[in-house]
Amino acid sequence: MILHALQQAGKDFDYLVGAQLAGFDTMVKLTAEAPIMVIEGDEYLASPIDRRPKFHLYKANIGVISGIAWDHINVFPTFKNYTDQFKIFIETIQPGGTLIYSQTDAVLEEVVAEDSSAVKKQPYTLPAYKINNGVTTVLHNGEQYPLEVFGDHNLLNIEAAKLVCQGLGISNEDFYKHITTFKGAARRLELVGKSDTATVFKDFAHSPSKLAATMQAVKAQFPDRKLIACIELHTFSSLNKDFLEQYAHTMDKADEAIVFIDKKTFEQKRWKPTRQRW
Repeated sequence: MILHALQQAGKDFDYLVGAQLAGFDTMVKLTAEAPIMVIEGDEYLASPIDRRPKFHLYKANIGVISGIAWDHINVFPTFKNYTDQFKIFIETIQPGGTLIYSQTDAVLEEVVAEDSSAVKKQPYTLPAYKINNGVTTVLHNGEQYPLEVFGDHNLLNIEAAKLVCQGLGISNEDFYKHITTFKGAARRLELVGKSDTATVFKDFAHSPSKLAATMQAVKAQFPDRKLIACIELHTFSSLNKDFLEQYAHTMDKADEAIVFIDKKTFEQKRWKPTRQRW
């Protein structure tokens, strides 16, 4: 979202992000001239040799944390160990810099409250919006901005991106105008096809919190339709019997929930699942 708004605003910037975006031939650009560098960081290890989380290395001037939900238990075996990585990340933000964080996440709020770094802390929450005929529209200063994307998680991300762009000289009105043409990232609630009676999406929402967010988003966008949801469990965490309970109730909003496990992958795990309510 930040990249899209910067591009639409005609800003010069470098970037390093993961998912493919419309309007960008590659997802890495490195020059010696650009005054802005946008990096999509996360808590996973930098490499098999460098065991530090990637986002500990960047020393940002503006940092964004959109939420904290336990993941990667092969690397972070306890929830405290996991949240500690975000505390360290905040400490790496440069003095005088800004931390932008979601006020809707109780764990994140606690982490931010415990931090004493010399950074400005800027919370955000959901904007005013409405949903009509399957279209989500942001309401701001009497204007309406219809979106190509939907769901609370996307609306929250829009507000985070707005604050980042605000710090880079883009007005709120211009940002919202630019974000109306943002079509989302590949494999993030990506539209596969639709008819008069059905809409099909594919999504890389494999962790429990992301799965729940996707369920909420689709059900809110199409409240009068039957929601059929299918997830393939295939990651280390999702197939770990000690972590599996994190998925409980994440698919409750689906009218029909299907859980798929590849037979070969399942047999390699060498354990028998207990009955779970999904």
